[in-house]
Amino acid sequence: MLKTLVLASSLLGALAASVPGNSFTPRGAHHGSTSHHSSTTHHGSSTHHSPCHPQTSHTPHKPKPCRGNKPWNRDQWCDYDISTDYTVEPVDTGVIREYWLDISDVVVSPDGVSRTAMAVNGSIPGPTLFADWGDTMKIHVTNSLSTSLNGTSLHWHGIRQNHTNANDGVPSITQCPIAVGDTMTYTWKAEQYGSSWYHSHFALQAYQGVFGGIVINGPASANYDEDLGHIFLNDWDSQTVDELYFTSQRTGPPRLDTGLLNGTNVLGNDGDASQTGSRLNVAFKAGKSYRMRLVNAAVDTHWKFSIDNHTMTVISADLIPVQPYEATYVNIGMGQRYDIIVTANQANVADNFWMRSVPQSACSNIEAADNIKGIVYYGDSPELPTTSKHDWVDSCDDETANLIPYVSKQVSAANLDELSTASVARNSDGLFKWYLNSTTMLVDWQYPTVQSIINGTDDYDAYEDREAVIELAEADQWVYFVVATQMPIPHPIHLHGHDFFVLAQGSGTYNSTVQLNLDNPPRRDTAMLPAAGYLVMAWQTDNPGVWLMHCHIGWHTTEGFAVQFIERASEMTSAVTAGDEEQLEDVCSVWQTFKNDHMVHQEDSGV
Repeated sequence: MLKTLVLASSLLGALAASVPGNSFTPRGAHHGSTSHHSSTTHHGSSTHHSPCHPQTSHTPHKPKPCRGNKPWNRDQWCDYDISTDYTVEPVDTGVIREYWLDISDVVVSPDGVSRTAMAVNGSIPGPTLFADWGDTMKIHVTNSLSTSLNGTSLHWHGIRQNHTNANDGVPSITQCPIAVGDTMTYTWKAEQYGSSWYHSHFALQAYQGVFGGIVINGPASANYDEDLGHIFLNDWDSQTVDELYFTSQRTGPPRLDTGLLNGTNVLGNDGDASQTGSRLNVAFKAGKSYRMRLVNAAVDTHWKFSIDNHTMTVISADLIPVQPYEATYVNIGMGQRYDIIVTANQANVADNFWMRSVPQSACSNIEAADNIKGIVYYGDSPELPTTSKHDWVDSCDDETANLIPYVSKQVSAANLDELSTASVARNSDGLFKWYLNSTTMLVDWQYPTVQSIINGTDDYDAYEDREAVIELAEADQWVYFVVATQMPIPHPIHLHGHDFFVLAQGSGTYNSTVQLNLDNPPRRDTAMLPAAGYLVMAWQTDNPGVWLMHCHIGWHTTEGFAVQFIERASEMTSAVTAGDEEQLEDVCSVWQTFKNDHMVHQEDSGV
């Protein structure tokens, strides 16, 4: 077993600044006019090259986008509907949406306390990227981290990247880091629809502020009036995550100061003159129903999200629409997303209600755990609520038992005896078992796996143990994978390139007597591995590429709690376009020069 890696501040430092608000922007930054549209709106009508508005074009002989849907028929979308299986019937609008994103060092004060950070287009969260179902996204990402001298990348979380593996945005796996001053263009198809987010996959930058929302407009499994967009849930501290990482190496995960809702919150008690910062305020109009797109963008916090006195209807998990179900709160692990609908039907109870994002103590550690709140208000302006939270048990649960995918799918039965004894190495039956923390990934920024395969290294035996490679050579085969841990904390497990089926979750040791759900089980891209338990996953090898699977606790990703699947390597040379291959070589060449000129040393897992 390899040793756990330790990060160095010379590599991971950030500088930086702020203005409180629903997203915060550094002092002196240019403010773009990014619009937050509802899913009924057609986007991308601008024609100028702005970093905040997309440029839209149409390829010849392809249909133009339709008008989408209305509040009374959200299950419809153009010639398709909520029952359309896009894995069988792909949607293609022929529209290209083009965005320009710039990553820079900033100084921010989202809770009123100034510290360094990083931002996308000068704000945290960064601008939301909009597309319609079936559009193609073309996103130019420039590294302007001239103070911290960090490399960077952007990963499009949950986007399957069907046959666009080189655009997944993972250093050491699908690309070299983008050097300071360089630009990389990511191109991918919006084959799914719903809510997701983008974030850096370089070191701990995602938790320094390098993230933003993705909205792919399409049908929904329940009707609603208005779309309020993303609600990002972040943990936050007066120290940077890079500084805190060294503490975590000595004493375990550090205690963080507070949390943020869409990049803002207060520090201190209400009514105290010393309180700083500002709360997120959300206006409700009685009788209206609102869609909210929840994202857990925390480094190490599992939340319960709720709005006092209100009931939520959950309509999707990650990018998978589900049969609607009602809840007074939602459990949300790191990297997970839930779309909810809230009806404004409590104006007779009060004018102001707390919106709560509550860390669960068994898997989180925040000082101001009871003060991570926004205000939902009926009327002209918000005031401090006096409402009480819903009842719940402090726990690190997943929503799995409630999730019934709207488009039903079945999973082929596995050989359970083989599944229970498979190892982390490849198995002749395509069955695997990974004991978390039994191996530590260590891959090289300068030599991404995709490039190695394109250059002819498709021999599984050529990879070292530290690269944590698992080969999936056959096309369209079922893969069954057990993730297990003896550690007393849960772990959010995220798979790139696929939505996986959750066949079982539980505490204790997995064995062949565990009942697997094969009849339309929940499917998603991020699910919780229970404390001292197991997670059984399944997916099909329908997407050639190199795909990372990792724990989405930020500290653990950087320490190398990850494996990489090389799927159908023999087909990858044809799956990577000539343009992607040329860009890969160019980005790596510029990175090599930058790395040598600035004596950059890799001291983390590489992902």
